[in-house]
Amino acid sequence: MRAQFVLSEIGVGLRRNLTMTFAVIVSVALSLALFGGSLLMRDQVSTMKGYWYDKVNVSIFLCNKGDAESDPKCAKGAVTAEQKQQILSDLDKMPVVEKVSHESADQAYKHYKEQFGDSPLASSLTPDQLQESYRVKLKDPEKYQVVATAFDGRDGVQSVQDQKGILDNLFGLLNGMNWAALAVMALMLVVALMLIVNTVRVSAFSRRRETGIMRLVGASSFYIQMPFIMEAAVAGVIGGVVACGMLLVGRYFMIDHGLALSEKLNLINFIGWDAVLTKLPLVLAIGLLMPAIAAFFALRKYLKV
Repeated sequence: MRAQFVLSEIGVGLRRNLTMTFAVIVSVALSLALFGGSLLMRDQVSTMKGYWYDKVNVSIFLCNKGDAESDPKCAKGAVTAEQKQQILSDLDKMPVVEKVSHESADQAYKHYKEQFGDSPLASSLTPDQLQESYRVKLKDPEKYQVVATAFDGRDGVQSVQDQKGILDNLFGLLNGMNWAALAVMALMLVVALMLIVNTVRVSAFSRRRETGIMRLVGASSFYIQMPFIMEAAVAGVIGGVVACGMLLVGRYFMIDHGLALSEKLNLINFIGWDAVLTKLPLVLAIGLLMPAIAAFFALRKYLKV
């Protein structure tokens, strides 16, 4: 009988404050969707880092005849066979180096033609204008500076470049977008909490006569508060379900279909469905607990029991 009474009170409360309940559901859904999206963005960045950092190379570009005339670093002339052999020997001795591969000027020219064949500059380039290089794969990409310090400025070396620097700029942008989403999520969360508190306050005020009668007949504080807490929890769960749907639909249309980013950006290793599904229970749990806890503390102030 008590359970039936609590459920009936929940239904009455939701119907009386239908507009505010709808606003609570929408704000909770948006804030939780942004929260889940931020978690997925963090996973995506981590996945991309693991995928791309593993492929990062440090490139040691060697001086050619053209550089000897135009680049002060190559003022002593093009790299010699002895210098190349010494560079390769020193690389093999370094514990941070996993693998070293050599790219000749002809190979560099071929790769350039494959990637930028439509460029107007491609028709005027010749193989001797491009530099041969050593492509160094590190055991830990963070140890780039060890290689740069050892070879930058050495005779026969034109420059030492780290591809990780380019990736760091990309990941910095993605992390910035993630923090922006978290900031918007925090704002929406504050709005949702304010709506929940106001909804509970209005609901408690509209039923002050019923609660007064319940106090007179000896009902416990918990029994009086339960319908209000459950109303907020139900609205929160509905908002959490909507947020889960938004995450699933977003993953489906952005990556698999619709925008089909997985096909258009096949160089990016996108997160799978397992990453999305593992976030849904957390989103639902927050959707249930956040409004219930907010309602509990609001009732201590607005409901004299």
